[in-house]
Amino acid sequence: MKTRLYTMAMLLAIATVPQMASAKGCLKGAAVGGVGGHVAGGHGVVGAAAGCAVGRHVANKKEKQQVSQNQVAPKSVPAK
Repeated sequence: MKTRLYTMAMLLAIATVPQMASAKGCLKGAAVGGVGGHVAGGHGVVGAAAGCAVGRHVANKKEKQQVSQNQVAPKSVPAK
């Protein structure tokens, strides 16, 4: 039963990550989620997969916020 659960967790983690994705947020999230899952009852792999997904989501959200802050509204040129 544990092997089946671990296999499903790994397949879910692989399926949710795009092929050319960077690891921003995933590594840190997986480390925190793995430790948390292990402490919560021996579900380290499931915690790592969930942590990776959450870490990626937070990293994408932060990146979008930074891009929107860096965009400067174009200045209007006065008509002569």
